[in-house]
Parts: sequence; structure tokens; C-alpha cells
Amino acid sequence: MYETHVTVVGRVATDIGHSRLNDGTALAKFRIASTERRYDRATGGWVDGAELFVDVKCWRKLADNASASLVKGDPVVVTGRLLTRNYEHEGQRRTAVTVEAQNVAADLARCTVVLKRDRRASGEPEAAGDRAPEVPDDVEGAAALVGTAPAAEG
Repeated sequence: MYETHVTVVGRVATDIGHSRLNDGTALAKFRIASTERRYDRATGGWVDGAELFVDVKCWRKLADNASASLVKGDPVVVTGRLLTRNYEHEGQRRTAVTVEAQNVAADLARCTVVLKRDRRASGEPEAAGDRAPEVPDDVEGAAALVGTAPAAEG
């Protein structure tokens, strides 16, 4: 199976949503906005181009740390696996773009941070368990994982 990994640089566009699944796994969700910057020869200066909005999901320790550290408007760099989901809304086909984050960092080109290091206990693996849980492809299986019923179709 091929996976597409991306890096997106932008600003946190929404509040950080933090929750826990039934098994205790932490999940953080937020959106980032990335605005293209390009040089306009006609004006001789830099101008804003198109904006890209991307949903971001963080799991486990990364979710806890993102929730504790980020607020709307913060400049960030997000790397992770790119996922797309096609769906229909009010008769229109749409596509949702999500990055399942492996790393989320403050963009030090646009801010400064005070770093607080989390020390691992000796012998603890570096990133063990920081992957997303396996999520079933079917709606009912995914709903069972998070303990919710699928929305009624209508």
C-alpha cells in the first residue's frame, strides 16, 4: 500500500478539539490554513494567493501535547499522512482532505517558543504506540470504535 506523506506550513485556523476514545486513546482535531505567497512582477511585491484548508488529526501523546500547546492563530508546521475522503452533501460531491499528523511543530520562522521537554523513562521506546489505531473502513465498525451510532441516512 502506498502512502502519501506531506508537510503543510500554515496557521491553526480553529480551536483544538481534544477527546478520548472509549479505550482511552487521546485524539486532537483542528484545521490549518496555508496561504500561498507569490511574487507579483506587476507590483514588484509579494501577494497572497489561494488558501488551502486542511483538517489535522493527532493521536495519543501528540494529541495531548498539541491540545496543551496550540491555540487558534499559531504558526505551525505539520507533517503526516495525507488522507482524502469523498462524500455527498446536499446532492453535491465533496472531498475532505486530512493530514494524520506524525509531527506538529511551531513554525520558528514566524514565532518563538519556550520549550518544555518531556523526559522518557529509561527503556521506554521513543514513539511506541503513537500511531493511529486501525479504523475499520465501514461506518458501523468505525462507530463501534468510538462508541457512537452512525447517522441515519435520509
